[in-house]
Amino acid sequence: MKKIFVIAILAVAVSCSKEKTYVFDVKNVDVKQQSGVKGTAKSTTEFISIAYADLFGTTISNDDLAKLFTAYSAFGDKKLIEDRIIRNFLDLPGTNIPTSQVMRNDIPTFITNSYKKLFNRNPNEFEKYYLKNLVQNDTSITSEMMYYSFMTSNEYRYY
Repeated sequence: MKKIFVIAILAVAVSCSKEKTYVFDVKNVDVKQQSGVKGTAKSTTEFISIAYADLFGTTISNDDLAKLFTAYSAFGDKKLIEDRIIRNFLDLPGTNIPTSQVMRNDIPTFITNSYKKLFNRNPNEFEKYYLKNLVQNDTSITSEMMYYSFMTSNEYRYY
């Protein structure tokens, strides 16, 4: 009985010890995502002209621009007409898109160059990691598909 009483007293004494307080000197860090933050939308004429220039490396003719502007203005669903314009441009001969083989030979360079050309910025680390893995793991993805994805994204519509 004495042993149990001594053990109980020791257990209570040990369990009632004051907890240590640790103080960490952590500084607040303001984290912001700098990539993709664009506030000014391209006008219809700018969108068509810039898309054409990005794909062909030259300016679009005034006649073609006027036709596409009229179609764009007359159509209600703007995202759908933007999709059709980009698809039409990609189907035309003479685009300055790297081949799929060139893309696969150096995926990180393709991604970085595409971001610089189409979004006027460098890709962040997550974008590089995600797209590199996507292209490596899916052999059906072509460079045209990548350009289509970039050019129909919301970010491409903005400065």
